[in-house]
Amino acid sequence: MAATGEEAAAMDSICKAPAPPTDLNLTVQPEPEPEPRKDAATSDATETPKVKRPSNNNEGGVETAEEATEPAEPDINELCRDMFDKMAVFLQGELTATCEDYKLLENMNKLTSLKYMEMKDISINISRNLQDLNQKYAGLQPYLDQINQIEEQVTALEQAAYKLDTYSKKLEAKFKKLEKR
Repeated sequence: MAATGEEAAAMDSICKAPAPPTDLNLTVQPEPEPEPRKDAATSDATETPKVKRPSNNNEGGVETAEEATEPAEPDINELCRDMFDKMAVFLQGELTATCEDYKLLENMNKLTSLKYMEMKDISINISRNLQDLNQKYAGLQPYLDQINQIEEQVTALEQAAYKLDTYSKKLEAKFKKLEKR
């Protein structure tokens, strides 16, 4: 199924990847000085712990790269929400299309079922009419047999008439011959 309209626009914007962050702070920091050790009993609970940075044995300063993560987090969250919204639109479109396909198939099945029921009714009517015709034919069969017998008798009578006609012509011819003498 191809997406159209808003669905296609949503799918296009899903495919676009966000640009990588370009805000890198490259600074040269001096090596941290080792801190004096304190006993657990003498440490004050109100002191803030200092973050230890990885040390490097290079002379001079240590070069570190820090990525600006704070501004990127809202963008990532926004991009994730946008992605999930667009995926929801896409999946909703796919599910809607699938539901429409199933509804279409259901309607087609109902129509096909109705057509088969109509064809069944028609075939029942045809069978009933055929049985009626067979019964009527069976009722007419003795009359048809009589007609066949009459036809045979008429044919035999016709041939007898032809024979009689030829015989009468022969007799007439003989009679005329006798009269002439």
